Amino acid sequence: MTDLVSDLLGGNASVGDDNADKGAVSDEFSSSEIKIVTAGFGGGGANSVNRLIKAGVKGTEFVSFNTDSQHFKIIDDRIRKVMIGKSITRGLGAGGDPAVGKKAAEVDRSLIEKEFQDAQLVFLCGGMGGGTATGALPVAAQIAKDQGAIVISMVTYPFNLERVRKVKAEEGIQELRKYSDSVIILDNNRLVQLVPNLPMDKAFALADEVIAKAIGGLVWTITQPSMINIDFADVRSIMGHGDVGFIAIGTGRGTDKVNLAAESVLKNKLLDVDFEGAGGAIIHVSGGSSLSLGDATKAGEIITERMDPKANVKFGARIIPGFDDGIEIVAIVTGVKGSSIIGKLDTKQRESASDPYSDLEMIG
Repeated sequence: MTDLVSDLLGGNASVGDDNADKGAVSDEFSSSEIKIVTAGFGGGGANSVNRLIKAGVKGTEFVSFNTDSQHFKIIDDRIRKVMIGKSITRGLGAGGDPAVGKKAAEVDRSLIEKEFQDAQLVFLCGGMGGGTATGALPVAAQIAKDQGAIVISMVTYPFNLERVRKVKAEEGIQELRKYSDSVIILDNNRLVQLVPNLPMDKAFALADEVIAKAIGGLVWTITQPSMINIDFADVRSIMGHGDVGFIAIGTGRGTDKVNLAAESVLKNKLLDVDFEGAGGAIIHVSGGSSLSLGDATKAGEIITERMDPKANVKFGARIIPGFDDGIEIVAIVTGVKGSSIIGKLDTKQRESASDPYSDLEMIG
C-alpha cells in the first residue's frame, strides 16, 4: 500500500491525460454523444471534483454545490459553482446538520434540476456524516433519477472516532440508496488499516484521489478512445442495479507488474468486504506505451478469478503516454454483502419495512 500511496499522492499515476492514446480501437462513444455530469456536494465533494478537473479528465461537466460560500474560493474556476440554501444558511454552511442540507437542496431544487438537465449519467460525490452532502445528496439523486439519468454516488464514510458523524452517515447513505443506482462507499477506517502511519491530511487527500480515479477512469473510457472501451450500456447494465459497492485500486512496476497490480487491487479494498459474491464489476487498466493487450487481460483475469462466475464484469484499458513502465488498475465492484456498514444499513432497512407505523405516535 505504501507504493500505491506514493503513486497516488505523488502524481506518478494518472486519472486523465490530454495526450491520451490517439490510436485507440474504438471512437464510437464520444463526449458529444452522452452528457455526463459530475457533481460534488459539500467540502469533500468539491475536493473530489477539483482533483478530477486538475487531472485533465474530459467528457464530463463539473459542478460544485455548497451551502458555504467560502469553499468556492478554493476550487478551480472551471467548475460551475452553485450555492444552495442561501435563504436558509446565508452562505455560512449547514453547521453539520443534514436536515439543513436537505432543506437547502429542496428550496433550490430548480438549480439542481437545471444542472442535471438532459444528463444520461450523473456522478454524485461527497463526504457523509456532515450537513450539506449528507442531507442534499439524496435529494440530488432523486432529482437526477427523475430526469432519467443513471445515478452513481461515491461517498466517504467517517472514521470510527467520529461517532456522531457515523450515525448521520449511516442514515444519509440509507436514504441515498433509495434514489441511486449504485452507492460506492469508501470507508476511511480501511485507509487507517491499510496505511496507519499516513498523516490525517494525506489520508483525506488519498480518499479524494481514489474517488477521482474511479470516476475519471469511467468517464475517460466511456467518452475517449481507448485500447478497450467500456460504453454507456456497459455502465448501465452493471451500475444500474448495483446497490452498494466499493473501490479497489492497485499499481505495479517491473517485470511482474501485472501480478503486483492485480494482487494490490485484491488487498486494497476500501470497504471491509470480499470480491466473492459481488454482483458485478467494472475493471479499468491504465499503463504506458509498453502495456500490451495480454497484460491488460491477464490483470482482469486475476481479479475476476475471485468473483462469482455469474458476476457481470466489464473490462476497459487505455494507454497513457508518459506513464512509464507501470500499470494501474481501478476496480469498481457492486452488489456486495458482508460489510459491517452494509449490515447496519440493511438492518435499518428491514426494521423500517417491518414497522410501517413506527413514526406514528401512540394514541389513547
